[in-house]
Amino acid sequence: MVIVIMGVSGAGKTTVGSRLAAKLNWTFRDGDEFHPPANVSKMASGTPLTDEDRWPWLEAIHAYLVATLEGGGAAVVACSALKEEYRRRLSNGVAGVRFVHLSGTPELLAQRMAARKDHFMPPGLLGSQLATLEAPSDALVVNISLSPDQLVDEIIRRLEIPHGF
Repeated sequence: MVIVIMGVSGAGKTTVGSRLAAKLNWTFRDGDEFHPPANVSKMASGTPLTDEDRWPWLEAIHAYLVATLEGGGAAVVACSALKEEYRRRLSNGVAGVRFVHLSGTPELLAQRMAARKDHFMPPGLLGSQLATLEAPSDALVVNISLSPDQLVDEIIRRLEIPHGF
């Protein structure tokens, strides 16, 4: 199984995803690791990515999901996956991918982004991410007002992941 922790910047994808993976003893990968340098530079300068910018990034993550599942592995991947089309590309032809949407108010997200240090995504891009977000009908939605550990427990419970999976 692969769990994709999705949501806009500041939702806690990396924090929750890494804790979930640790608790399950699975591999964790941050989707930001898959961005080509040009994407990182573009975002760091405050310029939103276009779909054309995102396709190679999504294909790289998709290839990782395929390799993980074909190899019998289990992983948690943090990836914004803001649009339905992005989620379809990520899970295309791959059984065993589950999406978890970390959802929160714009105010809480902005507060979290403002508190971050050394992250390439500036708070000014939150509005463009919220405008791009297509609320998923195919994902487990959890509210980020819970603590990271509570979110991890909620995800495990609601996805019915057996102990020791």
